[in-house]
Amino acid sequence: MTQANEDPHYRIHVEVEAEFLAEQSDADIPRWVYAYHVTIRNDGDMPARLLTRHWVITDGEERVQEVHGEGVIGEQPRLAPGQAFSYSSGAVLETSVGSMHGSYQMLAEDGTCFDATIPPFTLAPPHALH
Repeated sequence: MTQANEDPHYRIHVEVEAEFLAEQSDADIPRWVYAYHVTIRNDGDMPARLLTRHWVITDGEERVQEVHGEGVIGEQPRLAPGQAFSYSSGAVLETSVGSMHGSYQMLAEDGTCFDATIPPFTLAPPHALH
């Protein structure tokens, strides 16, 4: 899944790939563990720093957990035009299937604050969804 902002100055492209971690998951608990790998790319013409994140995590029973915090993996990366930043993190659900989406709050070098949308993506074991 990908998403890009439409303003040519502040265009941040976010791509996410989810991965089911079977060795850390246990249906009896229930505990379903996922890694997600994010690439954030500045496709605009203005350098910008990622200040904060907001994630909305929804499990298969429509329970919602929201996560707010500074930066990502302890960093607040500055992205020059054309530059990308990649990182991996994880989520734990009580159901086998869920979804995530959210936004990064960005600060452009000219002082403009804007949101970079994290498009919705599915968390599911292989072959769980048809």
